[in-house]
Order: sequence, then structure tokens, then C-alpha cells
Amino acid sequence: MSSTTDLAGTVALVTGASSGIGEAAAHRLVAQGAAVALAARRGDRLKALAEEIEEAGGRALVIEADVVERDQAEGAVQQTVSQLGRLDVLVNNAGVMLLGPILDAPVEEWERMVEVNVMGLLYCAKAALPHLLEAADQQPRRVADLVNISSVAGRHARRGSGVYNATKFAVGAFSESLRQEVTGRHVRVSLVEPGAVHTELADHNRPEIREGLDRRFAAMQRLEATDIADAISYIITRPRHVAVNEVLIRPTDQEQ
Repeated sequence: MSSTTDLAGTVALVTGASSGIGEAAAHRLVAQGAAVALAARRGDRLKALAEEIEEAGGRALVIEADVVERDQAEGAVQQTVSQLGRLDVLVNNAGVMLLGPILDAPVEEWERMVEVNVMGLLYCAKAALPHLLEAADQQPRRVADLVNISSVAGRHARRGSGVYNATKFAVGAFSESLRQEVTGRHVRVSLVEPGAVHTELADHNRPEIREGLDRRFAAMQRLEATDIADAISYIITRPRHVAVNEVLIRPTDQEQ
């Protein structure tokens, strides 16, 4: 049987690939032999990332897309398959975190989180599933992987992050239900739940929220995006008979 640790001959699609966890995951998958489709809204960053990958001998496809638009999410999957030939791995990483008390929160922030964290993830998963099922029947690995990036917020609700919590709890419920539907056909559905990670995720909050987050994490050595990429890589490269369904990964200093 072909090894699942070598991703040569496989294709991965990473959403939210222009920075942070998505960028780190793309680098890691390419290093293990996969061709990678890079999807995000910021085309300039994607092009720079693709150049880095190609200079290192890898293969990357730039797909400028906003996954909250169903046609663009579906188009990202179709473009991946048409230009790279198949789809073995989907890393559903695109997400936003807009925190603050529920009482005075701008409803537009809630809408944005639901659109990206839930609907964008669902659109990509639905479009990818037929291709993942097909890949699971083929060499070189005879298994396929759908990795949904959630958060510790999908396990533990905190004051000041209620709607973000709600979106991430939704990701967990969807992932488990889908896992039960397709695991018998060797499509592995996995959930990665990071704690505090040093990325741009918090930068889109209102100034007063950012200040609170800075204080909260001031003394903490947060995770790096590469730490989460390591977890993603571990999940994807398990033997065909091993499914890692859920990984909760926090900084050692983080209590909640």
C-alpha cells in the first residue's frame, strides 16, 4: 500500500491562505510533496506566497476568491480540480474573529462571522466532497482529508465572544455529522481547535477589543501558525486506517 506520509501526487486546497495558519499550512503541505491551491481574497499576498513556493521547487495555484460568495467558493474547488487535476485535501481555514459584549455589538460583525466561519466553510466542504470521495478511491493514498479549522472557542464559551463561540460550535457539530457520513468511504473529517495563536486574526477587532486582547495575552507565549500547520500535517499523514478526528491545541500558558 502507498504511504500516506508522502503527499507526492496529491493536491490540496487551502482557504484563507494569504496569511497565518493558511500560509503556514500551504508551506508545510508543499514541503511534503503536495501541489497546493491557495485561496483567499488578497491576491497580492497569494501571488507572493506562490512565488516562494515555486522558487523552492513546489507547485502552487493562486485563486483569488471570497468564500462567503457561494459561486466563488464552488469556483475555487472547480478551478483546483481543473488546473491541478484532482483534490485530495481541503483545509477549511478561512475565518474571522470579531469579539465584544453581545449587548452593544454591531450586528454586521455577527453577520460577517456567520458568513465566513459557517457558510463559507459549508460551501467549500460541499463543493469539495465529490472530489475527495473520488480521490479516496484512487492512488497514491486511497484516502482523502477534510480539515476544518475551528478554535478552543468551539468547546468553551466565554463572555465577550458569544457569537464567535456560536460559529465555532457550529463547525464542530457539522464536522462530526459529516464525519459519520463519509468515514466509511475513507474521507477523514478532522477538526483542529487552536487556542491563542500569533496571527492577524485579532487585528480586525475594534480598538477597545484589541486592547483587551493585548492585555490578556501580554504574558503568554502564544502558539505560532507553524505549530498549527504541524498539527494539520500530522492529521493528514496518518496511515489510511487511522483518523484523527479532533485536535485541541493550546499554548502551555493558556488556562482556558
